[in-house]
Amino acid sequence: MSRMMFLNTTASDIPAARTFFTGLGFEFNETFSDENTLCLIINDLTFAMLMTPARFRDFITGGITDTAKEREVLIAVSADSRDAVDVMADKALATGGSAWMDPQDHGFMYGRSFRDLDGHVWEVTWMDQSAVNG
Repeated sequence: MSRMMFLNTTASDIPAARTFFTGLGFEFNETFSDENTLCLIINDLTFAMLMTPARFRDFITGGITDTAKEREVLIAVSADSRDAVDVMADKALATGGSAWMDPQDHGFMYGRSFRDLDGHVWEVTWMDQSAVNG
């Protein structure tokens, strides 16, 4: 069975988040997007629900992580090539994101990471499947 996945997190400015992630090549499910929520499509079965803090609080108990100080999650997405990793990371930095950690190069696997406008860490990775599968 293939399962859908919904990552839920905060975005303090929904229009700015839309601009940022559009610049990275992502699309959105408008049915589940409004002034308080942005449904970012990762793939056919995976979505990131970016919500204003007030809307996010409707789904949780307790506090919201201060991303300036701590990490609650590391969000990793794949890329088709090493060059595609660099393209996405460079676009993130050019459109308001900030660098996070040094690039990781293990030969068969390469990744870079950045913080989005709200400080959430995104890692973009490429892996040589032939090295892993054979």
